[in-house]
Amino acid sequence: MLICVAALLISSGCTQQSEKIIFGDVGWDSMKFHNAVAMYIAETAYDLETEEISGSTPVTYGALKKGDIHLYMETWTDNIPAYSGDVQSGELIELGVNYDDNIQGLYVPRYVVEGDPSRGIEPLAPDLKMVEDLKNYKDVFTDPEDASKGRIYGSISGWEIDEIMRKKVEYYGLDEFYNYIDPGSDAALSASIAGAYEKGEPIVAYYWEPTWITGKYDLLLLEDAPYEESLYRQGKCECPSVRLTVCANPQFVKDNPEFVEFLSKYSTSSELTSKALMYINENNAEYADAAKWFLVEYDNLLDEWLPSDKAELVRGELLK
Repeated sequence: MLICVAALLISSGCTQQSEKIIFGDVGWDSMKFHNAVAMYIAETAYDLETEEISGSTPVTYGALKKGDIHLYMETWTDNIPAYSGDVQSGELIELGVNYDDNIQGLYVPRYVVEGDPSRGIEPLAPDLKMVEDLKNYKDVFTDPEDASKGRIYGSISGWEIDEIMRKKVEYYGLDEFYNYIDPGSDAALSASIAGAYEKGEPIVAYYWEPTWITGKYDLLLLEDAPYEESLYRQGKCECPSVRLTVCANPQFVKDNPEFVEFLSKYSTSSELTSKALMYINENNAEYADAAKWFLVEYDNLLDEWLPSDKAELVRGELLK
């Protein structure tokens, strides 16, 4: 059941005392998928009711701290400036790491650099390798609303990586040649990339892995200076892999020790997540259906996450 955060916050029934397990959803596919997997296990192995609450990162994160939302299954820790302090202070409990082998940065379609003879596309930026090389190719990535400059599709406003990407554009002097555009949402950003790719057009955009976009399209991550912690937030080096954690409201952790034990063992990978997102995209599947497919396809995970009796309950339900 999907309801909005605004309705949640004004409803007297949607409080920390809710009998349902309430999962936060900030809008991207991978989080929705992991929610669906955990929700299926909650319902079949632990006989718990579940809900998913959708909203922006700032709103849902605030609700998580307050207890109106109980869980984040995929917390992009680097994109939430307050996260580390909130965990240290005990306002949130970090239960484990979902995966930490992801990447992010500025991508271009591979055909922009190498061409694609099968599509009749000639390379438009054959020497484009590094982020700083973009200054030589503003005429390739022309801003349709400002022909004097190129366009870089940036990160979503409100994410910490957005500030880092803006600093990167300034550090390399790209702001002289490009307009950095806030796409407004993940959906708008992915639509821009997919639309350009399907037409064989050039585009340079911030994105991340795992996603169905990076699984479906042959995108090239532009190289940057090697990661250094002291330089990263100044935009002067490549992005590190981000720890994507499972975190929860402290009261929820206290009240649900058995289910929390499962959550603390929940671990996947960027590759597994990408495969699930590709399944969703190629089959036009619902997240709940993808969760069932995933648990059948990667049956071994049930034994890693769950006691044997709980794992068999899930398997029995999957066979119905």
